[in-house]
Amino acid sequence: MLSESEQAIVAAERDLHPDPVVRRKMLVLWSTHCRVSRSQTAAVAGVGRATAQRYLAAYRAGGLDQLRHWAVTGPVSDLAAFAERIKNDLSATPVRTTVEACDRIEALTGMRRGLTQTRKFLAGLGFQWQRTRALPVPPKSR
Repeated sequence: MLSESEQAIVAAERDLHPDPVVRRKMLVLWSTHCRVSRSQTAAVAGVGRATAQRYLAAYRAGGLDQLRHWAVTGPVSDLAAFAERIKNDLSATPVRTTVEACDRIEALTGMRRGLTQTRKFLAGLGFQWQRTRALPVPPKSR
């Protein structure tokens, strides 16, 4: 089923590919190459038998490139268009609270988001919540 070069690629990518979905697809392909039944292959990979069949059909239709293709995209925030502007503004003058960040983002973009959505968006930009604490100061000597 697999050529020598494909065997080397599949053996490497079933463990080392950065995308877990592609790793799972390569595992299904490798198990089938090793003559494991489709139902056992699906059970080992943690997918349904029909999904394993789809993976194999994709391989037959387009080879390894078709298995690596993963065209699922999630929703994109409306704020993504303003990400660089928001990051620059909040980096220049940091905010103390999420409410303040919501207000500043609304002033910059005209879009109002809730606290949770703002926290997630800012985390995606690389911002972190930093806890403030009292610094221990030794007592003054007389």
